[in-house]
Amino acid sequence: MTTGDEVGVSGPMSYPDDAAWIAAAGATRALDTVPPPPSSQVPTGSPVDSADGAGSPADDGAAAPPTGEAAQPDLDASGALRPTPGDQEVVPALISKPGPGDSELGPTGRVRRTIPEPAVLNSHGPARVIAMCNQKGGVGKTTTTLNLGAALAEYGRRVLLVDLDPQGALSAGLGVPAHELDRTIYNLMLERNTSITDVLVPTRIPGMDLLPANIDLSAAEVQLINEVGREHTLARALRPMLHEYDYVLIDCQPSLGLLTVNALACAHGVIMPVAAEFFSLRGVALLVDTIDKVKDRINPDLEVDGVLVTMFDGRTVHARDVVAMLVQRFGDEVYDTVISRTVKFPETTVAGEPITTYAPTSPAADAFRTLAREVIAR
Repeated sequence: MTTGDEVGVSGPMSYPDDAAWIAAAGATRALDTVPPPPSSQVPTGSPVDSADGAGSPADDGAAAPPTGEAAQPDLDASGALRPTPGDQEVVPALISKPGPGDSELGPTGRVRRTIPEPAVLNSHGPARVIAMCNQKGGVGKTTTTLNLGAALAEYGRRVLLVDLDPQGALSAGLGVPAHELDRTIYNLMLERNTSITDVLVPTRIPGMDLLPANIDLSAAEVQLINEVGREHTLARALRPMLHEYDYVLIDCQPSLGLLTVNALACAHGVIMPVAAEFFSLRGVALLVDTIDKVKDRINPDLEVDGVLVTMFDGRTVHARDVVAMLVQRFGDEVYDTVISRTVKFPETTVAGEPITTYAPTSPAADAFRTLAREVIAR
């Protein structure tokens, strides 16, 4: 296991307890609870009056409504159903309704903000470097990097994707056979005679290039240990090309090792993809703690650009609970855009292209275009 001293973040790596904020945020989870009508509101002759009188209004001492009259719900001045004693507290951020003139509420429970179309650029650079980071695997880091980059390119931005995961999923997702390449990001970081132009691979998306990776990168963690300025190795490799791009998106490996610290050391911002499931919440506090340490000791310009909810299924209470916890913990840092589950993403991996070209009119493609507008607006 790589310790904080080994990766250049001096001092022992702490493990903040994220159970506290998870428990606090999830304490009130009556998202879909609708108070049952009081027994006095059940019309005469309803099915509950049968079966030996079980459930009849007379059983609890309530007066039955006059014969022939429909029971009236107990509404307050705003037209909402009044809660009865014993009802659970409701999370207002998720069930509050927009007022007159407001837009529709999004999955985050906030009113959807209108984001204008990005302005056309007359020149490019210097690039904003963004690290896609989460030590939890399978939360959509690679999918987000690939499709966000393609959406940004659609808006006229020049984008460089950096595959910093030895599994090479980002390279494979763009149809690049990284295992057959002689030079990858590994050579760029560790060999002085390799320049960035030797490794750069154009993609089929106009305005988007790739620095590929393969399994060779797994050796970089060990080889960088004895290097001087090891945390800034990636920054030195990318520096000559930053003026030619508007965004550099780094797909980090699912760990907080030396490669991830390299990404954080050269990044201006971090996007944290978090799947809408409980296991993805575990360790979020550790990731934030690592970001704070890198900001304090290595890269003072590092900021959290946002938290992106991925793999969202709005039909489940559990997914909405997780979103509520994230909004309570991170507030406006949670992007309004939420990436929902879809079978299109596995299909795009096989096709070797982003969702914006594979299924350009799909809701998933529109979601990444909306996310791109949010990223540009921030």
